[in-house]
Amino acid sequence: MKLIIPDNIASITPYPPGKPIDELEREYGISDSIKLASNENPWGPSPEVVGALRLELSNLNRYPDGSCYYLAQAIASKFEVDPAEIVLGNGSNEVIEFLVKAFVREGDEVITSHPSFLMYQKFVQVRGGINHIVPLRGMKHDLETIRETISAKTRLIFIDNPNNPTGTIIEPLELHSFLGKVPETVIVVLDEAYVDFMDISSRVDPHPLIRNSEDRCPVVLLRTFSKAYGLSGLRVGFGLMAREVASCLHKVRQPFNINQLAQVGARAALEDEDYFQQTLAKTRRGLSVLAAGVEKLGCISYPSQTNFFLIDVRGNGDDLYRAMLHKGVIIRSMSSYGFPDFIRVTVGTEEENTRFLAALADCLADLGYV
Repeated sequence: MKLIIPDNIASITPYPPGKPIDELEREYGISDSIKLASNENPWGPSPEVVGALRLELSNLNRYPDGSCYYLAQAIASKFEVDPAEIVLGNGSNEVIEFLVKAFVREGDEVITSHPSFLMYQKFVQVRGGINHIVPLRGMKHDLETIRETISAKTRLIFIDNPNNPTGTIIEPLELHSFLGKVPETVIVVLDEAYVDFMDISSRVDPHPLIRNSEDRCPVVLLRTFSKAYGLSGLRVGFGLMAREVASCLHKVRQPFNINQLAQVGARAALEDEDYFQQTLAKTRRGLSVLAAGVEKLGCISYPSQTNFFLIDVRGNGDDLYRAMLHKGVIIRSMSSYGFPDFIRVTVGTEEENTRFLAALADCLADLGYV
């Protein structure tokens, strides 16, 4: 074939998802594996969600509600916003794609941090935009350098808060100070995929930000049902933003982008507050147990306000990742993020956490790291 592939497409490296359990077991001929690599909810969705999905199965011959009316109403009630201030996506990453499609032309500039969610930069590259990447400073977003990088061509700034993969946050006062220095022509996107795990005192109030009550730059906040709500497999997320911004995003949104089961499942998840709070409590306990456990093994754990944390294993993270696969434990090596001696681990169930620590102890000893 004589394809003519644009340079901006040819140079893209596909996003590397975490290794699926089925793939690991096929390759290694093992069973009963566990996956602690993709920041998923190990307890799964609420039983109320499962029940609602079963009831909806007979309606799959119909197109879903293209406006997501009832889900938008439920989100609006939960977060005390207007449905017109909500844009739903096939995962919050689709809302990221909408933002880039709507506001970035060829040659426009977008600022992101490194390391952070890799898809920010890939969407910009597809559009022919220019990525300006600011390294983290002390495992946190370097807001001062980000501000200094803004130019007349800057259209978007993506900031994941908490950051993935470090689990660090920006304190509200620091964030508000930064936003006050950003030109009103630049949209700041706060990706809050892990906000449910944050300390309440560290969260920002979305209302003055999306309604721009202090005459700042436009701000979009991204949320997801994939993490704390346990709906990764349904792919549903949303953005909170000013009506004017939402109107632009709807112009580039595909019709029926949220399937029927996702709409029903997300509504049911919002209604089961007790299950949601139990998930948060179990995650906090698991994070504490894991952090203490890896420290006892001689590794260094980093504080996190998410459902995952970074571990300095004091040796090559790729080699440890491969050794753990042989134990049937999938983790994430951080070499591709610029941390060759680090791994990232998601909180699992009590049984999974215990198994991870035992496997880690064996592999660290075998590799001679500690």
